Amino acid sequence: MRKELFDELLESVKQATAIERGEMKPSRLFAVNRKNDVARVRARLGLSQSRFASLLGISAHTLKNWEQGRRQPTGPAKVLLRVAAQHPKAVLEAAA
Repeated sequence: MRKELFDELLESVKQATAIERGEMKPSRLFAVNRKNDVARVRARLGLSQSRFASLLGISAHTLKNWEQGRRQPTGPAKVLLRVAAQHPKAVLEAAA
């Protein structure tokens, strides 16, 4: 490894240690939403991914993408998710 690259890497490690100790502020922050709204709604309804996807009329793959934050629901799906969050019993009764 070239000396300048090693020195840059070493400086990064020193900065990370200083940030961890609270001696330095990070240059940027990342917020990770571990459980997004789609996963929360599904959990509240007590449904598996495949059953919830079927209820919404979408593929399980699409639902997984929403829950993992790779894609966002749009249009009618977004509205249905909002209704399911506010009135879970009504959505389950309508789907039965």
